[in-house]
Amino acid sequence: MSLRIADMAPDFTAETTQGPISFHDWLGNSWGILFSHPKDFTPVCTTELGYMAKLKPEFDKRNVKIIGLSVDPVERHAGWADDIAETQGHAPNFPMIGDPMLAIAKLYDMLPATAGDSAEGRTAADNQTVRHVYVIGPDKKIKLMIAYPMTTGRNFDEILRVVDSMQLTAKHRVATPVNWRQGDDVIIAGSVSNDEAKVLYPDGWKQPKPYIRIVPQPHSNA
Repeated sequence: MSLRIADMAPDFTAETTQGPISFHDWLGNSWGILFSHPKDFTPVCTTELGYMAKLKPEFDKRNVKIIGLSVDPVERHAGWADDIAETQGHAPNFPMIGDPMLAIAKLYDMLPATAGDSAEGRTAADNQTVRHVYVIGPDKKIKLMIAYPMTTGRNFDEILRVVDSMQLTAKHRVATPVNWRQGDDVIIAGSVSNDEAKVLYPDGWKQPKPYIRIVPQPHSNA
């Protein structure tokens, strides 16, 4: 099963460090971030989990739930959490899925069906493709997916920026330009006619080209 943006995020049940979950029920009406790891006690992932724990209050403000996944059993995650707290200053404060049968990694097309059905004996290199970030909307559809190599730590500040963009553009008929950040100008969506735009933006817009219409970022309560 090959996943793409706008596909329904596959539902699953799993054991986590915070008890069993049914993924779609757990998400409820929230946005969600699912990010995966090839194995417990790996160095780059240790730094990522600590930083994500530090950043979690920012995602909470945006109604975004965070959940991690590692192919190792849940029982191993507790010892890893101690190491993360010791070395990074923050222990995971979100559920961590155990995927020892590789079922979720295969469901999300991070591992091929031929990978077998056990994490036992597999190395981090064997699971190197289990390095994904998925952002999932309240409609349970995939809004973003990024795969990272094992040697490059993920940039969760960038994921937060993208969430801000997606939440803004889901509410308003705009798009965000390159390197956009909160408060920057935005682009009127191409689906908005000029007549509609005059109603939405009575003060007008900058238009360096007919297809580029730039306006201030709409207020969240607009």
